[in-house]
Amino acid sequence: MYDETKYCVVVDPGCCDSAEKQELKSFIEVNALQPVHLLNTHCHIDHVLGNAFVKRTFALHLQIHPKAVEELKAVKVYAPNYGMPHYEEADADVFFEEGDQIKFGNTVLDILFVPGHSPGSVAFVDHNTKSIIVGDVLFFRSIGRSDLPGGNLQTLLSSIKTKLFTLGDDYTVYPGHGKPTNIGDEKRHNPYLN
Repeated sequence: MYDETKYCVVVDPGCCDSAEKQELKSFIEVNALQPVHLLNTHCHIDHVLGNAFVKRTFALHLQIHPKAVEELKAVKVYAPNYGMPHYEEADADVFFEEGDQIKFGNTVLDILFVPGHSPGSVAFVDHNTKSIIVGDVLFFRSIGRSDLPGGNLQTLLSSIKTKLFTLGDDYTVYPGHGKPTNIGDEKRHNPYLN
């Protein structure tokens, strides 16, 4: 995510191989961006594979919610089972809580704590552009899994309804997978939430 100042944040770098790492690095270089924060919405394997690369390449500190620490540490244990025996672990350096803000360039991201998919899931809200980066909490006409360790369906539904659905219907939702959606459409048409 970046704004007109060319400052940017890297969120959930799921770079699983050298080609994806190079693609991210090239995008930043071609667009003359200046990365200033490395953020994880949560710490499942597909969202953290590139953390060590981004930390090293751009000299950034990894920032997560404190309740995501155990899930981050677990990745090195199960990565070989997913065919990734060379996973490079990256420790968290900074912890944020709901109510904190991430600032870069002219952008301010408010942090919402939205557990349920995982114990430490957060969303990043930019009220200026009316956009939300939600990780795996909410998808187009779907919701995140709640059957992984630390997940809970009722907690997930509550997080969506009491945190995300209190935002305006015109807020664009950027999920960790799939196409963007918006709050109004999900309120009206998401079969898991009606």
